[in-house]
Amino acid sequence: MELKPDSKKLLELAHYRMPFGKYKERYLVDLPLAYLVWFRQKGFPSGKLGEYLTTMLDIKENGLEPLIRKIQKEFPKE
Repeated sequence: MELKPDSKKLLELAHYRMPFGKYKERYLVDLPLAYLVWFRQKGFPSGKLGEYLTTMLDIKENGLEPLIRKIQKEFPKE
């Protein structure tokens, strides 16, 4: 089985901003790890936001933030 990343979703994730709360309007990659861990403990929201927060937590826990920042730089949102 071959895994292929969905480049459209990855671009959207890199430019997705938190829609509410203390960190409203921040890119998800800029959210503190502790905040993402808190969401994991309390339960992620449903839908796209929850999916992206879960993915961002995995990215941060595995030290892949530079990948997201590179995508933001090389593929700026128009």
